[in-house]
Amino acid sequence: MIRVSVEICSEASRFGATVFAEGIEQALSVVSALYPGAEVTVLFPIDPEAFFARYSPYVPGTILLATEELEAG
Repeated sequence: MIRVSVEICSEASRFGATVFAEGIEQALSVVSALYPGAEVTVLFPIDPEAFFARYSPYVPGTILLATEELEAG
């Protein structure tokens, strides 16, 4: 399982999230299904030490939303 940070942009807001999934494509698919019509992008650089979530308590498909909305820019 992997952990990847994404940015979710819709007409109304822009915010970040951490997604746990079996791969990057699954992470993007899970977020896109939850936020239809929003643009979902992977945030780079990916931290190699945090990328593989071997001992995570979360199941694949878990999304942790960022606590602060990102500034428009």
